[in-house]
Formats: sequence, structure tokens, C-alpha cells
Amino acid sequence: MTDASGPAELAEQIAAARDRLLAFAAGCTDEVWHSTPLASQGDYRTVGIIVDHVAHAYEYMGGWMREILAGATPAVDVALVDRLNAAHSGAAGHLTQAGAMEHLTRSGDEIIALIAGLAGTDLDAGGGRVRRFAEIAVRHPDTHRADLEQALDGAS
Repeated sequence: MTDASGPAELAEQIAAARDRLLAFAAGCTDEVWHSTPLASQGDYRTVGIIVDHVAHAYEYMGGWMREILAGATPAVDVALVDRLNAAHSGAAGHLTQAGAMEHLTRSGDEIIALIAGLAGTDLDAGGGRVRRFAEIAVRHPDTHRADLEQALDGAS
């Protein structure tokens, strides 16, 4: 992925990364789904909550992109993202594997459609923030999937 990627390429990259996370999630046993393989790293979320977290992040990043495209300047910082993630973690424990995967599919489809529908110049909106959020949407599922796979491989 480079800054030269246009909306169509970014949308394709997001779809591919989301689909890799969906394939990982589909292969999880119930035991793995409810495990906390990253606890030794200070992340006590279950695999299921982490998968659903990516779906949730697609939603808030898509919202921020829409705000920027409408001319607003959403105040986004690490503290806000941490608060959103903490609130999600506390609220998502009830989700089933099927429910989290449906959420990831739906929210992924929405952000993919949003980005695919942009003009190339839209990526520069907000001083390039739309592009940065799209690039995060590309990396985010793979980062979590790789961390989970590595931790689970190390646990066996």
C-alpha cells in the first residue's frame, strides 16, 4: 500500500484484509474464540471481542471520514480511540461468533463502499485524514489477526 493508492485500490485492500480476518474467525473453535491469547501483553480481550473491535472501528472511522468529507473537523486522538475501545470491550462480551462475523462483514462492506465511492481528491480531505483513516482500515484487521495467530501459535 502506498500513498499512490486510489479509492478503488484502498477499498480492495480493505476487503482483502477484512476477508482474511473473517477466515481466521471462521476457523476458531469455541475455546479459542473465548480465549485471551494476548493477556500476557496486557490485552485481556477475548478473540471474539478483538474481531468485533475491528468491525466497530470500521464504523467509527467511517463516521469520521463522512464528517471530514462534509467539511467538519472531528477531534480524534489516542484518548478518544482508547475510550471507544474500552467502551466496546465492556459491551461486546455477549456477541456470538456468528454475530461478530456478521458485524465485521456488514461494517466492512459499509466502509469499503464509502471508500470505493470516493473521488481520488476526496482522500486528501481534512489534510489527508480521509486517506489516513482508509489506510488504517487496511492495516487494522491484519495487525490484530497476525497478533492473535502469533499468540495462539505460541500457546500450542
